[in-house]
Amino acid sequence: MRPAAVPRPYAPAVPSDHAPLRQVTFGEAARFWVKLGFINFGGPAGQIAIMHEELVDRRRWIGESRFLHALNYCVLLPGPEAQQLAIYVGWLLHRVRGGMVAGIAFILPAFFLILGLSWIYASHGDVPAIAGLFSGLQAAVIGIVAAAAIRIGSRAIRSPVEVGIAVAAFLALFLAHVPFPILILVAAATGVAPTDRAAIAYIRKPWRLYSTSSPGPA
Repeated sequence: MRPAAVPRPYAPAVPSDHAPLRQVTFGEAARFWVKLGFINFGGPAGQIAIMHEELVDRRRWIGESRFLHALNYCVLLPGPEAQQLAIYVGWLLHRVRGGMVAGIAFILPAFFLILGLSWIYASHGDVPAIAGLFSGLQAAVIGIVAAAAIRIGSRAIRSPVEVGIAVAAFLALFLAHVPFPILILVAAATGVAPTDRAAIAYIRKPWRLYSTSSPGPA
């Protein structure tokens, strides 16, 4: 006698928005990536917040859960996570050519902008007006990063356990100076632990059903 079918409680939920939410032409996407290259101020946090607002909220080219899943993978990879996220979304929309355009457009305008700002600072950095301009930019960037952290955090952190992990990670980095790779490994193990317990319970349950439903020896 075969055991009754048992649901898989540990099966991960598969995001329903792997594909773009609407069709986007290649020209429309290319124009956006070039625009993003000129406005992606604020470092990785600010850039990711801009992409979230534009791609998820305003244009609806990609879903919320897909964006956060991609962001998690990009953070784990070496290199600039904001550019990797842009390349991934570009690839998701138009495969290889979309990823190449997104990656190049993400850094090329910024390269020329930082080249011009560097020349201004090197040539006229001692001018009070220019020094005040850069001081104001520094304060604005801090505000952009803080707003981006609150915006993304409010979407990604949804349970008390996740809040605890986020607070512990902040304290470990800020106070204990724990190396970043160790922090990532511990956080990943903490998130995987509930899934492992559910998987073990699922593996054991069919054997219990089989032992209680099968007839004993004659």
